[in-house]
Amino acid sequence: MTSGLKTSLNVKSVGQIYKNRFEPDKVALIFKGRQWTYAEFDDAVIAYANFFRGLGLKPGERVILNTPNNPEFIFTYLGVVRNAAVIVPVNPMLTLRELSFTAEDSGAKYMVIHASVLERIGLEKKGLADELGVEVIVLGEEFSERVSKSPREDFDLVDDPQTISTYLYTSGTTGTPKAAMLSHYNLTVNAMQTNTAFDTDDSDRYILVLPLFHVLAFTCVTLMPLGTGATVDLVEAFRPKEFISELIENRITVFIGVPAMYVVLVNAGKQHVEFPDLRRVICGGAPLPLDTIRGMQEGLGLEVVEGYGLTEASPACLFNPIHGVHKAGSVGFPFPLCECKVVSENGAELPAGESGELLVKGPNVMRGYYNRPEENAATIVDGWLHTGDIAQVDEDGYFYIVDRIKDLIIVSGLNVYPREVEEVLFEHPQVAEAAVIGEPDKLRGEIAVAYVVLKEGAGEVHHKEILRFLKERLAQYKLPRRINIIEALPRNSSGKVLKRMLREQSDSVK
Repeated sequence: MTSGLKTSLNVKSVGQIYKNRFEPDKVALIFKGRQWTYAEFDDAVIAYANFFRGLGLKPGERVILNTPNNPEFIFTYLGVVRNAAVIVPVNPMLTLRELSFTAEDSGAKYMVIHASVLERIGLEKKGLADELGVEVIVLGEEFSERVSKSPREDFDLVDDPQTISTYLYTSGTTGTPKAAMLSHYNLTVNAMQTNTAFDTDDSDRYILVLPLFHVLAFTCVTLMPLGTGATVDLVEAFRPKEFISELIENRITVFIGVPAMYVVLVNAGKQHVEFPDLRRVICGGAPLPLDTIRGMQEGLGLEVVEGYGLTEASPACLFNPIHGVHKAGSVGFPFPLCECKVVSENGAELPAGESGELLVKGPNVMRGYYNRPEENAATIVDGWLHTGDIAQVDEDGYFYIVDRIKDLIIVSGLNVYPREVEEVLFEHPQVAEAAVIGEPDKLRGEIAVAYVVLKEGAGEVHHKEILRFLKERLAQYKLPRRINIIEALPRNSSGKVLKRMLREQSDSVK
């Protein structure tokens, strides 16, 4: 299917990716001590696919999937897309208002929702159905019993891998959420691109602790290992002590996570905890602070491989080479079959060392945003996806993410990249986390404002002391005009700081 990839694909559909390297008696999935062999996993997916066909699900119809991490998420996802329908995974913490937007915007016909999520929303099944205008299916004992009685006819209605399988709503950190349309081809190819890049195989054991509704979790820690015949240890939620125990007891070899999770590993290393089986540690979702990278190397002897991706690219695009030179702060080289370049505002490719927008091209790039023709025309031009991220490439071809274009702060005509200021803040011995945003200013156009979380036990630290620290390390125009010390930064479930919320908070106190 894709020449040059380490593992070839023999399936057209995301719903059958686990059959690519099918060994019936091997363990495919572990959850809370229960194991599913690949044969048992296959039986469950077929049962779910038949259940949804029995409901009357038609090709192209949309199904919202609203549940925390559990096997039912995976079985529902794969069962729905085998019907050539479209799955719409959502964050189970969404409010009723946010769900109403998703249901209306996607044109969904069904919602599959976990009983615990329904309880949190505070509506009965019928009330939610009336509110959203969809048929609601509740994951629980009754549902499980109905699925267990489903026929076991093995079918897949996907005859063209370019068929849309998934709508993934962007996080909304920079505006109104919109559905990135990902095809079966986008996702299956990106799973194999990831496998080639990370040099993993069927002997590996993955821990899946990222939220399943997020594309990094589903492509790189679900589809990729299942497509290569590996074992996935699914964890309900990220709880540090349980996470550490799971890594050790289940002899995990591959961990793909976000920066906050690596802080837990670094702290475990300081307590002389060891992970003898862990051989691949990969970070995505947000830039990893340099002190965390050093902590992993010095405390655990593990080299963190940083990569870059975005929902619109299924998501993986760039990675540091597993068997080559790792450059701190770099996201490495393009994935197999993926092209990347840095361009100026007029679209001209820039030389090494100059900052511009990162563009991505390849079989993993989405088909577009659902029902957003104007945004599609601006986002995908001549096959190139405009990421909205500012990047540089060095003389060796390594890429670096400098910042989001919309996060760029222009102070008196000079560009200030928040990430640069944040990295200096991370160097302060009492700073645990930091985020920098721009704020309108009548005199300078914009000013930088910093939000800082202090390390536990830091005691009293005045913002003026932090500013003195910055003055020694940054040019005057880059200095934040205000430093706010807060208890925690707002984050979404994938670990990204919600700078939009910081901006709203900043506006409210003016």
